Amino acid sequence: MKILEYFIVLLLVGFALCFSVAVVQAEGKFKLQEGAKGKLCLGCHSTFGSKMKAKHIHTPLAQGECTGCHNPHASDHGMLMDGSADSICYNCHDNVVPAGAASSHQVAAEGKCVSCHDPHSSDYPANLIKGGSKLCFECHKELGDKIASSKFGHAPVQQDCLKCHNPHASEKNASLLKTNEPGLCLECHQTSSSGFKKQHMNYPVEQGRCTSCHDPHGSNSGAMLADNVHAPIKNGMCNQCHAEPDSAQPFAVKKESYELCQGCHYEMINENFGKNRLHWPMVDQTGCIHCHAPHASSVDGLLRKPMLEVCGSCHADTLARQERSETKHQPISEGKCTGCHSPHAANNIFLQKEASSIDTCAQCHDWQTHSTHPIGAEVIDPRNPNLTLDCLSCHRTHGTEYKQFLYYPDVQSLCVQCHSKYRR
Repeated sequence: MKILEYFIVLLLVGFALCFSVAVVQAEGKFKLQEGAKGKLCLGCHSTFGSKMKAKHIHTPLAQGECTGCHNPHASDHGMLMDGSADSICYNCHDNVVPAGAASSHQVAAEGKCVSCHDPHSSDYPANLIKGGSKLCFECHKELGDKIASSKFGHAPVQQDCLKCHNPHASEKNASLLKTNEPGLCLECHQTSSSGFKKQHMNYPVEQGRCTSCHDPHGSNSGAMLADNVHAPIKNGMCNQCHAEPDSAQPFAVKKESYELCQGCHYEMINENFGKNRLHWPMVDQTGCIHCHAPHASSVDGLLRKPMLEVCGSCHADTLARQERSETKHQPISEGKCTGCHSPHAANNIFLQKEASSIDTCAQCHDWQTHSTHPIGAEVIDPRNPNLTLDCLSCHRTHGTEYKQFLYYPDVQSLCVQCHSKYRR
């Protein structure tokens, strides 16, 4: 009898548990009326009727699960979101940016998903707010303009950026590439034909980096060579710098460092070697190709990247100071470092083109109308008898946290550094 009673109790408890689970499932997280879900929300948000007619609808909306993203009662976030805008998408899409990804799209890494996606619905796949490359060019406008104006276009680029790039992150490759080069290029380009080999002077270029010569986004040069082509490449004379194509190491260079470049650029190199100060990248084992592309480049002067990026790869502290500076110095912000500095060598400190900072600044600034304060080689700095007063006595060319590159927050604080009798 006791066993039977015990069995009945267990059965009742089981029914009670099943009933309570069923109630929870029916009522959901916010205990909505049965069958309410999205229909309840759409009763007020009638404009969403058109959203529901789009070709692609976000799964939670299609299933009426508005509370998957929104809190129906109150929230600390805009639009009654159930979490912060930069994290809520990751509640479901937690693998968009893999941990330790080699490269990631900034908007994805920062959780700004709605910069590209409509969170409710869209006529474009993946709920994108625009189709194809048009969306990419909303941010990458300069690149879009370049692609549109190129005489020689690259078919995948003209079709869709996602032919080559991942939109969110690339686990193993730089620049969001789906596959690293040359593997990515070899998916479309057959390299075994005699025509291909002849075009490349029989060098095994399929083992190298295609972008060292070609611009993958399009170019105004034939064969999509980057717009600025090194003369040996343009003339098909790769063996001027490299070993012969049938040698054991066909890509080996005939000489190291600046000595290879000196064969053609001897006047420029000899002139710079005669100056008091050399820019160190010229003379180490890597030499000129620290800054210059040896084959072709989309940047003038065969620079590997725009000047600000090239200089910033070593002088990151200078660029960081400029970013913090309240007043931006125009030559730096425009990436014209060589407006003041010689990139190779000079007789002056900091590789300045002019011996005097006054002469350097005077290229842009008429200091005589700027101030009547005495400066020049005859004016001794009261703070240090070994120095004379010049523009840099008051201003720091690469910026400070104060206006007009001043070393101090206001003119009063600056002036009393020398005129100490006026200190309060």
